[in-house]
Amino acid sequence: MSELKERLLPPRPASALNLRDAAASRSSASGRTSLLGVDVLGLKKRGQGLRSWIRVDTSGNTQVMEVDKFTMMRRCDLPARDLRLLDPLFVYPSTILGREKAIVVNLEQIRCIITADEVLLLNSLDNYVLRYVVELQQRLKTSGVGEIWQQDNGQLSRRRRSFDNSFENSSPDYLPFEFRALEIALEAACTFLDSQASELEIEAYPLLDELTSKISTLNLERVRRLKSRLVALTRRVQKVRDEIEQLMDDDGDMAEMYLTEKKKRMEGSLYGDHQSLLGYRSNDGLSVSAPVSPVSSPPDSRSRLDRSVSIARSRHDSARSSEGNTENIEELEMLLEAYFVVIDSTLNKLTSLKEYIDDTEDFINIQLDNVRNQLIQFELLLTTATFVVAIFGVVAGIFGMNFEIDFFTQPGAFRWVLLITGICGFVIFSAFVWFFKYRRLMPL
Repeated sequence: MSELKERLLPPRPASALNLRDAAASRSSASGRTSLLGVDVLGLKKRGQGLRSWIRVDTSGNTQVMEVDKFTMMRRCDLPARDLRLLDPLFVYPSTILGREKAIVVNLEQIRCIITADEVLLLNSLDNYVLRYVVELQQRLKTSGVGEIWQQDNGQLSRRRRSFDNSFENSSPDYLPFEFRALEIALEAACTFLDSQASELEIEAYPLLDELTSKISTLNLERVRRLKSRLVALTRRVQKVRDEIEQLMDDDGDMAEMYLTEKKKRMEGSLYGDHQSLLGYRSNDGLSVSAPVSPVSSPPDSRSRLDRSVSIARSRHDSARSSEGNTENIEELEMLLEAYFVVIDSTLNKLTSLKEYIDDTEDFINIQLDNVRNQLIQFELLLTTATFVVAIFGVVAGIFGMNFEIDFFTQPGAFRWVLLITGICGFVIFSAFVWFFKYRRLMPL
């Protein structure tokens, strides 16, 4: 990994003084103007969107190259909006696009263009990108050893092909180059998302258990941040799942992703046209040496023959491609279905975690409602006790008036007043408590 990182690192820049002297010498030699020692035209030339790309060919060899946007568009026959999906300055959802000569893949950190002959990745020092390059090299070189062994041993290779065909190509080496690269990209994205889901799950369950035992502002804030991360991760996993499901539902998009087969078909058609053109030239040479009759060779005969041959070839190619696509689409569909199951399990894991968080929030709300009900009951008892005490205040106010009666002169009158008032207050309080229990306003 370290050797690959050093090899993919851009070269070290020279010092500012050397750059200024070099720019001044270039400007004086070429006659171009420089501003403060900086080549203005050179800046314009370099400012056309040059980016560093990592190229991996079918043999597993890597190469770092500087290519601008328009050159990449012509190289891969892609529109500008597809290349904009790979721009690291913008955040786009996960996308897999099948085009005429390339497959545009934008899955989390893996942003690449897959063709029938190469894989082009944006040069990045991200560990997942480097792992993708290393894994792709290992698988391509492993499959390359198998291909060399098949070429050296023709008879054994024929036996091996018949053995593989009898078991319906159980080995992954039968996949074309673009599907191997796509498979590694899907594997890297699914593994990255599943690892993030596992980390979030390991962090979430102890925190939620702590929150149920102790409700505090700090724990609630931590759960809020955890839930926001969960929502963002669920949205990303859902987007990858929807993208794979959309590809599986559309046979046309899956047929567009067979780049190697389309390339072979195009080369075969070009070879057939070349052979037919050579045949027509040979016929022309024979016709020059022989006497030609204007009646026997009409001028439209050649055009009619060309038209009939082209129609027959197109029908044959379309029939053969349709039969091949029905078989190959099943292979690609099985590949996508395998990773659809993986990403769906990750989504189910996040969904279960979200349901656990929702259940914890419901439990906390029930606890808070219970505490709130206890406070209301205590407030009700306190209000009833205040009403009973107010009765003593009424009695004391009556006896505190400035008038004289015979009851004040009796020696035990004060004790009788206190006793009767206390008994009346207790009876009234007991009546209120019985009424609250009867109306189920308080627990029994």
